[in-house]
Amino acid sequence: MKSLSFHTLPAASQGKLTEDATTNKNVQNFVTCVYQAKVSGLCRNVTVTWLKNLMSHTLNVFVENPCGEDHYTFKIDLKTWQFWGKKGLKSFKVDGKLVDVFWDFRTAKLSSSPEPCSDYYVAIVSDEEVVLLLGDQKNEAFKRTKSRPSLVDSVLLHKKESVFGKKYFCSRTRLGHGRREHDILIETSLSGPSDPEMWISVDGVLLIRVGNLHWRFRGNESVSVENQPVQIFWDVHDWLYSDPNSGQGIFVFKHGESEDNGGGEGRSLCDEDCGDNKEFCHLLYAWKVE
Repeated sequence: MKSLSFHTLPAASQGKLTEDATTNKNVQNFVTCVYQAKVSGLCRNVTVTWLKNLMSHTLNVFVENPCGEDHYTFKIDLKTWQFWGKKGLKSFKVDGKLVDVFWDFRTAKLSSSPEPCSDYYVAIVSDEEVVLLLGDQKNEAFKRTKSRPSLVDSVLLHKKESVFGKKYFCSRTRLGHGRREHDILIETSLSGPSDPEMWISVDGVLLIRVGNLHWRFRGNESVSVENQPVQIFWDVHDWLYSDPNSGQGIFVFKHGESEDNGGGEGRSLCDEDCGDNKEFCHLLYAWKVE
């Protein structure tokens, strides 16, 4: 397969793209991950959403109660001007049992994405076990919480996010085996003398080339990542036929073989409410800005 080098925008340019896009009230810069973790003795879905706009930057966590209507939520402000506020602890009760949330963003490296790049942790502790751990400072998290790793590993069920760009859209997600994340690059050429085209690469290797997007603005193909089948679905109708700064492309990266070779919209292919018998999928909203 053809190797394709990654194009990385300067941080200032990425921030400007995000700022321009978020002037549209319908656009939110977000990353949402749905995990399954053992909290207060039950396996529950824990939804983690990073949100960022011109005024705020927050982490929102939603813990479901599979046995009733009561749910549990809390929010962490990452944009606080107080340095001490970037490290904290919150406690709440789930089914009458205490759950602690520890975090430290004091040295976190940030980009245009609402999710920090590195040097941070968020640890959810239940029954003296770290049941969900976010970030790369794992040793620091275990030392501070004084808790052991959970006997039941948390599982990432779904990921959904928005990205912004003119020609290039970058993301990271888990594909194939294991927990390793892969770099995804979507490159477009929508104007010029030739027909509009799109290229999708994983870890710098070109996997899909879609020509004549006027006719193939929706579709799907099966590729192999780490010798495992991965389905990639796309719907870029709005890139071609919507007003500038209002069109989004929809992409789904999903484990397993396709059951529908006719393509379709990503909204129905990555359902956050499906159970743990479903394969992981990543839903990506790619906002094209001028």
